[in-house]
Amino acid sequence: VAMETVSLEHQIQSVQRHIAFLKKEQMELLHDLHLEILRLQKHCSELTHDLEMKELEARQQDVLDRELEEKCRAMEAQLQEKEKDNLELRKELQHKETLVAALRSSLRNKERRFLEELKRRSHRITILDTELQKQTEAAAYLS
Repeated sequence: VAMETVSLEHQIQSVQRHIAFLKKEQMELLHDLHLEILRLQKHCSELTHDLEMKELEARQQDVLDRELEEKCRAMEAQLQEKEKDNLELRKELQHKETLVAALRSSLRNKERRFLEELKRRSHRITILDTELQKQTEAAAYLS
C-alpha cells in the first residue's frame, strides 16, 4: 500500500507538473495571441485609415473631374459660339469684299468716262483755241 501511495504521489506530482506546464504554455499562448490581436488591430486601423484617405482622394478627384468636365463643356460652348460668330464675320467680310469689288469696278468705269470726257474737252479746247487764233489773226489782219 505504501508503495502504491508513493507511486500515486509521484503520479499526482507528475500530473501537477504537467498541469503547471500546460498552464504556463497556455498563458504564453494567450499572451502571444493577445499580442497578435493587437498587431492585427493596429494593421486593420492603418488599412482602414489608408482606405479612408484613398476614398477621400477619390471623392476629391471626382469633384475635380466634374469641375473640369463642366469647364470643358463651357469652353466647348464658347468655342461653338465663337465659330458661329466667325462664320457670320466671314460671310459679312465676303459680302463687303463683293461690294468693294463692285465699287472698284464702278470707280474704274467712272474714271475711264472722265478721261474720255477730258480728252474730248481737251480736243474741243484745242479746236476752239485754233479757231480763236485764226480769228485773232484775221482780226489783226483786218485791223
